[in-house]
Amino acid sequence: MAVNQSQDKKILHDMGYAQELSRTMGKFSNFAISFSIICILSGGINSLGQATSGVGGAAIGIGWPVGVIVSGLFALALAQISSAYPTAGGLYHWGSILGNRFTGWLSAWLNLLGLVTVLGAINVGTFYFFFGAFGQIFGIEDTLAHRVIFVAVITALQAIINHYGIRLTAKLTDFSGYLIFATSILLTVVFLASANSYEISRLWTFANFTGTEGASGVWPLAVSGIMAFLLGLLLPVYTITGYDASAHTAEETNNAAQSVPSGMVSSVIWSGLFGWLFLCAFIIMLPNMDEAAKQGWNVFFWGMDQQVNPTLKSLLYILIFLAQLLCGLATVTSASRMLYAFSRDGGIPGASRALAKVSTKLRTPVAAIWTSAILSVLFVWLTSAITIAGTPAYSIVVSCTVIFLFLSFTLPIALGFIAIGGVKWPKMGPWNMGINTFKVVAILSILAMALLFYIGIQPPNDYALQITLGFIIVSLILWFAFEDKRFRGPPIGDEIKHRQAEIAATEAKFGEG
Repeated sequence: MAVNQSQDKKILHDMGYAQELSRTMGKFSNFAISFSIICILSGGINSLGQATSGVGGAAIGIGWPVGVIVSGLFALALAQISSAYPTAGGLYHWGSILGNRFTGWLSAWLNLLGLVTVLGAINVGTFYFFFGAFGQIFGIEDTLAHRVIFVAVITALQAIINHYGIRLTAKLTDFSGYLIFATSILLTVVFLASANSYEISRLWTFANFTGTEGASGVWPLAVSGIMAFLLGLLLPVYTITGYDASAHTAEETNNAAQSVPSGMVSSVIWSGLFGWLFLCAFIIMLPNMDEAAKQGWNVFFWGMDQQVNPTLKSLLYILIFLAQLLCGLATVTSASRMLYAFSRDGGIPGASRALAKVSTKLRTPVAAIWTSAILSVLFVWLTSAITIAGTPAYSIVVSCTVIFLFLSFTLPIALGFIAIGGVKWPKMGPWNMGINTFKVVAILSILAMALLFYIGIQPPNDYALQITLGFIIVSLILWFAFEDKRFRGPPIGDEIKHRQAEIAATEAKFGEG
């Protein structure tokens, strides 16, 4: 391990940074943090209506594997880049190294805004799961006050755990990994045992429920069968994201050049497999697919109420709720490391110095942790209180947060396609799929982004188009008016050499020999 840490530190020094964060995570921990953010027990359950109110069972039996492959393309391409440049705030650095200051700056803001808002969305999803499972018991109502207070409390808990160090966080996300595996298996067994019959053909039977009674709460407009299938892909694609967390914790991971890409890819593979198994079992368990489609977003609770023993159901709800809490915990880690890494190079005007500070005692970016947490709660509060054209601003913004995330993935992938084998990316990392294979994966990722953008802006998410275009326009204005003159980007060339004495002095404060 000492040899690996020495090599990890050398890579970091060669990029112009000191080892400030505590490098204590192993290979499984790096995998577990991405696996925990993906959390098939969160997105796979809370967004299930996107499938059952679309083309029904085929959206799971066929659509889920297709969506996992689509999302996995991004993970494969990013994994290859991460092996060459394993550093916190990976998307920002890759956008900078493989492109220029502007592409790095844009990648950072796309990823950072996506992470902060998706943290809010994850914890709102946890609120609605808790509300559906235990709301009557605890007297919780679906009001703005209850929703914001609940989200604020669990986000604060997640921030406190992150505050006190990566060791505690890693132990809990390790536990989360085992919990997701075990609960997924238990759900599969319970669903199959609770089924009235085994109509496996449901898994490849296409329907079209869009625009119909009940299902219109998810998909308000009737569309073609092909479009309904494409819309259903949003369930697996939006669930299987967050694997960039492995890269964001690279500076806290041993043998990062190998462990980070492995963590990214394996988190997608195992999430895809176990998610498919328990969701297929759920579809088989449902008493009637037509009735299930009418339940809209409530289909999971309806199916559980119809078929599962009440005591066993409550136990499963507790396990799922715990997994969703830990999903938010891992997302705080990811968002805070992105904010810390971007701030380390002066990315946040007026606040970078404070946000880049790492506690010498705790070895965590305390200010970045709490800023990420507070911003996510403010996002939930403000957007939930505002309505635009009869639609809550929260729903409008959340519809494009994952688009922001995938755009932040696509930008460095496209730049990598151009740069690989050249001056900016002269050699692959030790985790190596080969240049030609990477180029094929990169092209497929770019095509997948075009598909995701197209289906991601369909009703009721059509505001996502205006928001995304508006963000890009505002970004260009800010860059040319202010940031191009102010933002220097990551250190390059002679600046890295000049930093070595400063790096040594900084590491001495943290006890790094």
